[in-house]
Amino acid sequence: MAEKIELPEVVVWDGNFAAANALRQAQIDVVAAYPITPSTPIVEGYGKFMADGHVDGEFIMVESEHAAMSGCVGAAAAGGRVATATSSQGFALMVEVLYQASGMRLPIVLTVVNRALASPLNVRGDHADMYLGRDSGWLQIDAFNAQEAYDLTLCAFKIGENKSVRLPVMVHQDGFITSHTAQNVRPLSDDDAYNFIGDYQTVNEMLDFTQPVTYGAQTEEDWHYEHKAKQHKAIVDSRPVIDAVFAEFEKKTGRQYNRVESYFMEDAEVAIVALGTTVETARIVAKDVREKYGIKAGVVAPRVIRPFPFDNVRDVLKNVKVVGCFDRSSPGGALGMLYNEVAGALYTADEKPVMTNYIYGLGGRDLTLDTIEDVYKELAESAKSGKRSGKVQQFLSLRGPKMEYFE
Repeated sequence: MAEKIELPEVVVWDGNFAAANALRQAQIDVVAAYPITPSTPIVEGYGKFMADGHVDGEFIMVESEHAAMSGCVGAAAAGGRVATATSSQGFALMVEVLYQASGMRLPIVLTVVNRALASPLNVRGDHADMYLGRDSGWLQIDAFNAQEAYDLTLCAFKIGENKSVRLPVMVHQDGFITSHTAQNVRPLSDDDAYNFIGDYQTVNEMLDFTQPVTYGAQTEEDWHYEHKAKQHKAIVDSRPVIDAVFAEFEKKTGRQYNRVESYFMEDAEVAIVALGTTVETARIVAKDVREKYGIKAGVVAPRVIRPFPFDNVRDVLKNVKVVGCFDRSSPGGALGMLYNEVAGALYTADEKPVMTNYIYGLGGRDLTLDTIEDVYKELAESAKSGKRSGKVQQFLSLRGPKMEYFE
């Protein structure tokens, strides 16, 4: 039997070690992994927990990230609680198998430490891998700091394993800014964490020979459409389950999570929509520009990226005049993903605010308080004039000539 760890009320963990401890407390049956920067310490920490007798399950080192997710798919289909971690190029190599996991309705948990995709090679954080996975059929949850990386990993097991959901779940955190930054974290005890998640309940396990099942069947045009429609319905219908798990977690810990987080939005006229660690930085600046310039600034942050909370985003932004959507991923000749998602949500609103798409922070480029302050000032000027000050898309903090696109 695994030896429990007595944790103090407050610990100092970075995002990686916080995620590793959440995996340990979940008492996972199988972790199959191939480490990659900056997520390596998650599986490295988990491996040490196993070596020290704190884990009963299996830890399998494989030859690639494709093999890691393939091992997870096999273990989950066999009836085990399964998880792994990855980043960037490793995530890209997993993509083929991500679709297998979601299509087979296997509730695997994947902790993703977000990092830029090559080329050129870069090990620093942006959201390229997060965006790459958005159509893979996985639920996606975003953590803004180490505490949330721990909390939301625990919640991910309970959400994905719910019998009305049965879908894999990604928990994202920003590479290095969250993953390698030590902060105060308030963990649950081992017993409380496991009891919150609950015992693993198998569904259609492949090794139950009394009830034979088929995984990975070929459907072609006869049933593929219906299968995907049913899968989509399960993703959309996961929303009340996510809300219920967040509510239960708040009751246990006092820490509240919502599918869309909002700050200073009660009277906001201008708002920034962002993900990851940028949210906390934008909150500081929003408070500051309110006090210094009287700008009624707010911040909106989708906590759950899939299923995208269209109705919640629309409702929280319905009274603002101007919205700036921050995308931390190369748009590749288009508007940013977050901009497009928010624009889609607001298209159904009666009043539609002016919208601008800000590209920033690619490859780990720093986003300063001054830069966000300048954005809020620009949004405030747009609110006064009733029209966008420049083109739809702008690149922030970029060397060389100013880059703006799309009329």
